[in-house]
Formats: sequence, C-alpha cells, structure tokens
Amino acid sequence: MSVDADRDDRDLEGELASANAGRRGIPVDAICVGCGRTHVKRASPEEMDQHPQVDPTTLEATDCTSFKHVCYRCGGTEWWNPIAVLTGLLEHERGEQE
Repeated sequence: MSVDADRDDRDLEGELASANAGRRGIPVDAICVGCGRTHVKRASPEEMDQHPQVDPTTLEATDCTSFKHVCYRCGGTEWWNPIAVLTGLLEHERGEQE
C-alpha cells in the first residue's frame, strides 16, 4: 500500500520505519548534498526554518530549508535538501496512533 506517490519504486514506508530516517519530526524525501542519495528523513520544523507549530500538511518542500542529518553512505552528518513533504506518510502515522 502506497501512502505517497511512488518515487522510483522505493518503499517510502520502509525507509521511514528505518533508524536511518530518525525518530522525530516531519517525514520528508530529501537529497544528500554530499553523495546525491535520496532518502526519507525526519526533520523538525525548526530545522527546516519553519515555525514550531506549523501544520506539516500545509508545508511545501520549496518552503523548507536544508537541514543536517546523518548520511550513512557519506559516513557522517551532511546537509539534506527537502524535495517533498511526505504528508501521506504523516497522515498514515497519525491514523495508526489513534
């Protein structure tokens, strides 16, 4: 079951569930500026230069700034550029918590 548009046949739910995505924050599809890898990551609104109480379902990736997160391919903390806010994954998580 896909809760967001398919992105190159990737398992976005699986990427979000992995420890590599992080444990807190808004799920975004982002690209590492170091190696060019695209992966689902979590980032807080503040990390993406947004108000802490922003409704994530209203965010566009173009409104969000780059944020630092671990890139396991690069082997350290790198800058990631958001390319999509994965509201479908966010809504799916909220539904599971209720």
